[in-house]
Amino acid sequence: MRIDMLALLKTIEILGIFAFAITGIIEARRKQMDIIGTYAVAMVTAFGGGTVRDILLKHYPLFWIENYDYPVFILILSVISIFILRKDAGFSKPVIFLLGAMDALGLGLFSAAGTSIALNSGVYWFIAVLIGVVTGIFGGVLRDIICNEVPVFFKQSQLYATCSFLGSFFFVIMMYYFPGDSVLPLFSCITLTFVLRVISIKYNIQLKF
Repeated sequence: MRIDMLALLKTIEILGIFAFAITGIIEARRKQMDIIGTYAVAMVTAFGGGTVRDILLKHYPLFWIENYDYPVFILILSVISIFILRKDAGFSKPVIFLLGAMDALGLGLFSAAGTSIALNSGVYWFIAVLIGVVTGIFGGVLRDIICNEVPVFFKQSQLYATCSFLGSFFFVIMMYYFPGDSVLPLFSCITLTFVLRVISIKYNIQLKF
């Protein structure tokens, strides 16, 4: 079962990297960046949150250094993007929707993975929730800063970090009630975070304080 969980976390990590890398690539092309800029933005978006998580938990080497195929994979995606997303072209509503959906998916995937890894490292449950949030949001924060945007996390807009926090907190609750099952908490966290984020975008739900 332990081996299965490691494989599941690995799969979630790869899916999260893919989702966030796509958001970084799309945003970089929207900002008319060349291939080098696109690759850099995709890298920090995909690896930013996990890097902070590993530093906080003192996990070395960092996950993307240990898995050296990850940066190569993102480079391939970035090269492909220059043939699909022209940097001087406008972006249609479906592309903008894809950006939001992939960002929400990455948020859910990384929040779940971050919380799970933190709990497995033996940290207090509330700290694990916070590490889950950091893992989920920090890549997007770096992406927005590099692309000269005010990060969603720092401005009054649709719910973002709140979705990650609630999803990560729900993960901990599910682990309490289902201590022998890590799969259900993982997918519950991913689903809740994703759904909350999509709903907040669709209906423009914001914190008013």
